[in-house]
Amino acid sequence: MLLSIVVLKNALKNRELSNIILISIASSISLFGTSIYNFAIGLYVLKITGSGLSFATTLALSILSTILINPFAGVLADRLDKKVLAVITDLLNGLLLIGLYLLTKGQPLNLLMIYVSTFFLNVFTAIYGISIEAAKTNLVSEKRLISMNSISKVIESIASILGPVIGGIVFAFLDIRIFIIINGISFCISALLQLLIDFRFNYNNDGENKEKINFITDIIDGINYLRTRKNILNMFGVYVALNFFIGLSITVPMPYIINNVLKLNAKFFGIIEGAFPIGMIFGALMIKKIMSQYSCDKIVRSSSILVSVCMIAIGISVILHNRVYNEIFYLIYFILIMILTGVAISSIDIPIFYILQQSIPEKFRGRVFSIGISIAKIVLPVALIIAGALINLIPTYILPIIGGVGLCIFSMKKL
Repeated sequence: MLLSIVVLKNALKNRELSNIILISIASSISLFGTSIYNFAIGLYVLKITGSGLSFATTLALSILSTILINPFAGVLADRLDKKVLAVITDLLNGLLLIGLYLLTKGQPLNLLMIYVSTFFLNVFTAIYGISIEAAKTNLVSEKRLISMNSISKVIESIASILGPVIGGIVFAFLDIRIFIIINGISFCISALLQLLIDFRFNYNNDGENKEKINFITDIIDGINYLRTRKNILNMFGVYVALNFFIGLSITVPMPYIINNVLKLNAKFFGIIEGAFPIGMIFGALMIKKIMSQYSCDKIVRSSSILVSVCMIAIGISVILHNRVYNEIFYLIYFILIMILTGVAISSIDIPIFYILQQSIPEKFRGRVFSIGISIAKIVLPVALIIAGALINLIPTYILPIIGGVGLCIFSMKKL
């Protein structure tokens, strides 16, 4: 115990290592808090209304608010002090939830309160996320940037696994109001941690933006900058295409194939879904060593092809179904597919964001990130709608195979 305390004290004396530790803890609080809240509050809405539409509205608000605010968040990240922005948004999330708790002491938690709090919680979290993403190159040296990106991906993956699990536990065993106040206090603690982070450890002043904020003009400037940088545009193109083809060929077809075509045990689907973030964690842990041996372009191209192969393999399972039927075989088959897909996604995301962090100057970084991420978030629902419309009209193996081939062709042309 004493040794652990000594190690922690020494780590905190090292500004760079201290930045990594503090930002990891703060980001964990923000990501887990938002993820758990969105899931638990969604279940609460379902319980009090019994309406699937109300439940879906709560989930949709969390996505819609992020898409709407991202471009403006990028402008704020470029124009304002990123540390101040990170602290304020975490503090606002904390005050929002504490205020919601105090409000519900005099009256029951109702739908309007839930919708408003969900919207603003995700707005503040989106601004926080863009600010931190744009600030990462300032927090650590170049040699530690890959490690920071990998840690962020691990935190994101663990949050995606445990968020719904903890959200379900919170809903089952805790008064939702108690969880709200705990979550609010956690966000305030995260804001305090942000105050201890040195946001100028590796700061490069390549032309700070001192002009008055004009959101429309600033967003257009970011778009114009992006359009003139082919290498950056290609990287974002792969990221956007990946989101589209995953929605088209995995997110909708895979559950349909597993549950409606192969008719596997319902418990198996949860196990298969859990394999994906586990694969992402493996990928995040391995990527630094891989990047020391191969170029980023080669890693992204190879990983994109691996995702393509996994998509095609999902389609092939339907063809195999006519000849082989063994539930355990398909369980292992889909677990392997999802682990490999998770590894590949991490091996695409981390190098792409590393290249972007290195390539985009400080004064444009927030806007360019926010624009690219917004486009990726917009194309995903489009892909889901297309897949949902086609899944009952064409043979189920067609969508995964078409998506896999499409992603492979796109990646070969762009990289």
